[in-house]
Order: sequence, then structure tokens, then C-alpha cells
Amino acid sequence: MAFEDVQIAKPTPETYQALDADLCNHSGKVPLHERFRALFTLKALADNESVDIIGRAFADESSLLKHELAYVLGQMKNPHAHAVLKKVLGTMDEDPMVRHEAAEALGAIGSLDSLPILEEYLKDECEVVSQTCELAIEKIKYDSRKEKETLPESAYSSIDPAPPTAVEVEDTAQLREIYLNQKLPLFERYRAMFALRNQCTTESVLALADGFDDPSALFRHEIAYVFGQMQHPAAVPSLITVLSKLGEANMVRHEAAEALGSIATPECYTILEKFRDDDDRVVRESCVVALDMYAYENSGELQYADGLSK
Repeated sequence: MAFEDVQIAKPTPETYQALDADLCNHSGKVPLHERFRALFTLKALADNESVDIIGRAFADESSLLKHELAYVLGQMKNPHAHAVLKKVLGTMDEDPMVRHEAAEALGAIGSLDSLPILEEYLKDECEVVSQTCELAIEKIKYDSRKEKETLPESAYSSIDPAPPTAVEVEDTAQLREIYLNQKLPLFERYRAMFALRNQCTTESVLALADGFDDPSALFRHEIAYVFGQMQHPAAVPSLITVLSKLGEANMVRHEAAEALGSIATPECYTILEKFRDDDDRVVRESCVVALDMYAYENSGELQYADGLSK
């Protein structure tokens, strides 16, 4: 998303305290979208103190917030986050969406020391968690290889669950075939997904949208996440369909909502307003955050992570 590339000068101790107060909602009155902005400010800092503040916020009741905390810790790529992420992954009564994100974050940080715990939960009873551990293990092993592939250039700075397919495969139709083939390893299919993302054409968007029929909720949620990164208007119809599907997994509908907030065309606002009072807490909170993203994308503000400007 557009606000992920922010770099911020190191703040004063008082500012850390203010960010802690906002993210952890010490007053009990901080709106969720403001807590998200504080979180992305800490992401830009990426130091140990920021990791510790984010770690304390896992005491919150919001699964949406906790899932985002884990995502940010992975993107920070700071090994100081290992302990809290391993604890979250191992908390069996935690929302699977949060445990999944903790596993993915361990893969993003990429330490070989994380392989034992990821292997421990490779057979987790929750498919979303077990599949994420599978991907994280493959990513860590891939990143640790001595021989490196030639990968296509990417306009996206995110640390993804899998690298894009190597440059030898660039044809959209060929990538689509790999992406949709449920007989292939999930890691290989994810690689094709991120290669299609990098193309960012109407053709690649439509190819990606065909994946929303996949039986894996994890796979479907990643498609919606990718659409949020691409910010391509051609993705809007399929995202509206996903968000409107009440029987869809909340982690998929959540990503669809935030993707719509990132794309931020007028029809995105209408559908987000419609579902901001959804019965599912994760979905309605996602719509609130997405509406703030929509406002940011249409405001001309320089950065979303504005926690140091208050």
C-alpha cells in the first residue's frame, strides 16, 4: 500500500510514550484508525523500542489489530520480535488470523532459528496456520540458499510470503496457469501470484481474480492483499463481491475491505460504508480502517504514518 515506504527520524522518549499510549489505547478513547496510524509510525522506526511497544499491544481484544501488529513486526524484519511472535503463534486459543500472521512474520524476518517452531505447527489443526507455516518454512529455506535466482524488478517494498516467479516465466497466461494449479506446492503458486502482481495490468488483475474460487481461505486472502498493493481499479468489482459474501471467511473479507480503502475510488467508499456495521467485528473494524485509508488516499496528505506530527 502507498503508506508502507515511510522513513522517519528517531523520535524523543516522550514521543515513544505518546505512540505507546495511542497504539495501546491507554485512555480507552483512541479510535482504531488512529491506533493503526501509530502502528505504521512505529513500523517506520523499526527499532527495538518500537518492537517492544508493538508487543505490548497484543494484550488488546481486537483480532484485527493484533493481526496487523504481527504483520508489521514481520515487515520491520527486526529479530528482536522473535520472542513475541513465537508466543503468539503458540497461543492455541488466539484467533487463527493472528496466529497465521505471526507465522508469516517469522518467515518475513527469515531466521533459520524460527524453523523448529514453524515445523512444530506445520500440522496445526487450523489450515490457515498450517499452510502459513508451510510457506514460511519454504521462504526461509529459499532466502538461505547460496545460489540466487534472477528475479524481476518490483515496484513494491513489502517482504512477501514468497518471491515472484523468476524472470524466465513472464507470460501472463503461463503465470495464471501456475497460479491456479491446485496440484502444485503452495509456495510455487504464491510465487506466480506475486509475479502477476508485479505486472499490474488489467490482464494480470483479471487472472488474479480467478483465484477467488480457490478452496484455501489463506490463498483467497492473499489475493485481496495483493489487490490492495496494486491499487488497480480493475480489481474493484471482484473485491466488492468478496466483501459482500457474508459466508466468506472474515480474514478474506477483511483484506478485501482494506484493499478497497487503498484503491479509493468512489464505489469503494459506498461499499465500505455499507459494511462498516457488519455483524462480524473483524469486518466492520476493517471497514472503519479502510474508510480512513480512503480518506488518506484522497486527501493529498504526505504520509499515512503521521504519529510524529501530532
